[in-house]
Amino acid sequence: MPLSTQLVVIGAGPGGYAAAFYAADRGMKVALVDPEVNPGGVCLYRGCIPSKALLHVADVIAESHHAAQFGVTFGPPTIDVDALRGFKNKVVAQLTGGVGQVSKLRKIEYIQGTAGFRDASTLDITRTGGARDTLTFEHAIVATGSQPATVPGLSIDSPRVMNSTGALDLPDIPGTLLVVGGGYIGLELGTVYAALGSKVTVVEMTDGLLPGADRDLVNILAKRIEAICAAVLLNTKVIGMTAARDSVAVTLEGSGGRTEQTFDRVLVSIGRRPNSAIPGLNRTRVEIDRRGFIVVDESRRTGEPSIYAIGDVVGEPMLAHKASHEGRTAVDAIAGDRNVAFAPLAIPAVVFTDPELAWCGLTETDAKKQGRDVTVARFPWAASGRAITLGRTDGSTKLVLDPQSGRVLGVGIVGPGAGELISEGVLAVEMGATAQDVAMTIHPHPTLSETLMESAEVFFGHATHVYRPKRA
Repeated sequence: MPLSTQLVVIGAGPGGYAAAFYAADRGMKVALVDPEVNPGGVCLYRGCIPSKALLHVADVIAESHHAAQFGVTFGPPTIDVDALRGFKNKVVAQLTGGVGQVSKLRKIEYIQGTAGFRDASTLDITRTGGARDTLTFEHAIVATGSQPATVPGLSIDSPRVMNSTGALDLPDIPGTLLVVGGGYIGLELGTVYAALGSKVTVVEMTDGLLPGADRDLVNILAKRIEAICAAVLLNTKVIGMTAARDSVAVTLEGSGGRTEQTFDRVLVSIGRRPNSAIPGLNRTRVEIDRRGFIVVDESRRTGEPSIYAIGDVVGEPMLAHKASHEGRTAVDAIAGDRNVAFAPLAIPAVVFTDPELAWCGLTETDAKKQGRDVTVARFPWAASGRAITLGRTDGSTKLVLDPQSGRVLGVGIVGPGAGELISEGVLAVEMGATAQDVAMTIHPHPTLSETLMESAEVFFGHATHVYRPKRA
């Protein structure tokens, strides 16, 4: 018998399952389609969660080395790769299994398989195992996510050339590793392998790591990356790779000309591309732009009134928390709520390296591009009592402010735990807080969160722990 539902969500990542769960909470009959045995998507299975599990291990190793400056010395760590991989897999299984249980409690029809559009109200379902079904729906949300991008002309058939998924599988700890791409994925995974003992070389084709992020923040992180890596090669391209049995020969082209180096493994991390090639989508009025993203309006509705789309497949930033909030927006619109729009003033971005780097709202870089007049108030962590007790003064907090009203337009933080601190900045931007609001908010002492308060005090020229008189 053909299946039917009010809402079907295609893709069970953080955007898809958040949308499905919220719709069920609102009383809708919901079906959720995904190839995995439980909801979770790339984030839980092959992205955010396993990478953070391994980054935590890298942090523990780094802390053991860092403790020497306190007079506490540990011997070199012994790495059990099988046990480490098992820990990572256990984390993934616990989270995905838990989400699966929550899905059942909400009485969502979870269909393990893939879906293609027959028309604007019908899906052809191929279940895992080969069984086929037809599913009719009133509304659909496409949340199919993204996949690692490849380097044109450089894809070679070698198990020693990995994407982020392969790197997270931890096949071994290579003696030498080339990371192609100095974005957040490459730097996070490069940090993990460097901590485990690999000699890591990072290649970035632009003139700086993390293109697009503010340079004053990136420069602090770059010093750390350069210290833990064998080399960081900027303004350099990979123009050729040749696989051998136990290595990969790589031809690099930079300002000094061409060179060839050999690595045990290569990680290609040059970004991600949307999974918009959905079977039968061309039978609907859904439009796809030249970059492969599905075109949506503010409510996440596509050109086909019955079909919505969210997450990586509709555009950047490709972040799990952005997808989750888009999912709720789409469900509200489907439920008939008025004036529904996904229009955040600030979406936080976090790079989980050591130190972490986080920002939200308007950046200095974007302000310059827009020709927008802003005032930047910075507080160095060298003046933070908590940072000094941690032995981690390599940090900075800044507020990007409207010079007339003092309104917080953006926040940038680099330092340990920056990802945990940035949410206060997001709230400040969303609520239209001013520097005075932040400065007058009593923060606990001694904490790193105080650096936000003291950054606001810098704006007025009376920060307690730095002497920065306000210019006339």
